[in-house]
Amino acid sequence: MWGGYCWVVESELSMGARAEITKQYARAYAKADKVTKSDILDQVVNVTGWSRDNARRRLTQAARTGVARRRPGPAPGTHRYSYDALKVLQHVWAVSGGMCGRYLHAAMPGLLANLEAHGHLVFGDERYGVAVRGELIAMSAATIDRYLAPTKAREPLRGKTTTKPGAMLRNSISIRKAGDEVAAEPGFFEVDTVAHCGPTLKGEFARTVNFTDVNIGWVFTCSIRNNAHSHIKKAMAAFHAAIPYQIQGLGRWCSMA
Repeated sequence: MWGGYCWVVESELSMGARAEITKQYARAYAKADKVTKSDILDQVVNVTGWSRDNARRRLTQAARTGVARRRPGPAPGTHRYSYDALKVLQHVWAVSGGMCGRYLHAAMPGLLANLEAHGHLVFGDERYGVAVRGELIAMSAATIDRYLAPTKAREPLRGKTTTKPGAMLRNSISIRKAGDEVAAEPGFFEVDTVAHCGPTLKGEFARTVNFTDVNIGWVFTCSIRNNAHSHIKKAMAAFHAAIPYQIQGLGRWCSMA
């Protein structure tokens, strides 16, 4: 007998019984001094028939397992938020254009208010209600990303692009990269053409040329029929005439659809 445990071995122990014995001794073994650990080790060796090294290893493993704490967050197989909230979250994410969790969390109150005002979310219809609204607003950015991960993998949102890579232009024109420092004064614009084509690039569709001042956020938008150079030149002329201050430079975004 040791430390309140007494084991009587009348026949050969099963592996399950040996593991249970080791588990009972493990916590005391982890807290004991060197001499006491040796005594506990002797007891386990005598009862289980394991070698001393094996008994020591199993006691150490059992002690670690016993004190290990589960990571913060919901237990495996459980969900803090309802299934209705998950389905509405997927809808809001798609309507937002596929925002990441950080942005979607910040924008959620405004998005829900706008969707309600325009009749896209109605209380009591399509799983939406006061409780679901509260759940969506309460979700953290990390939770939103975790809940949307299967949807993003299964149904990724991908826009159509009308941009074709051109090695000659890329090598002959100096292009400012995203990480390059921009002069801290108005007049530097990022420019992009946007194709309003929906899910396909077939047929005719409207386009816009967008000019955005990267420092003060001034935006000028001009509609064009297509990306022919004549239409782009007209858009540039309209932009130049409309901006009420000195234009310092133009950059380029990646194309959007």
